Amino acid sequence: MRAPPLAAWLALDLALAVLLGAFAAHLLRARLSVPALATWDTAQRYQTWQALGLLACLRFTACDRRVRSLILGGSVVFSASLYAVALGAAKPVAWITPLGGMAMVGGWLLLAWQLRQEA
Repeated sequence: MRAPPLAAWLALDLALAVLLGAFAAHLLRARLSVPALATWDTAQRYQTWQALGLLACLRFTACDRRVRSLILGGSVVFSASLYAVALGAAKPVAWITPLGGMAMVGGWLLLAWQLRQEA
């Protein structure tokens, strides 16, 4: 079976998550406050888990374009907004974080519903 193009992008996303974790551990630790580092860590963990989940999701036909778009788009919005907040972005940037979270939850719920329909 041939890997879908999204799989390569997800592998790059995982590599980026590792690099961002290392960046925080080695370069940001001395520059950011503990709460900012915790925010960065949250962004990095969610980025990692969503990419891993999507890689697993690709094995199912129920993982259609809507599911992938919600999860990947939500992950980008959620994590990017938290990275920005950790680096000192204006507070309104944090207001879009929950939108990313809701998109991720919506994508996983849609996948669950579609998998149940296939069963």
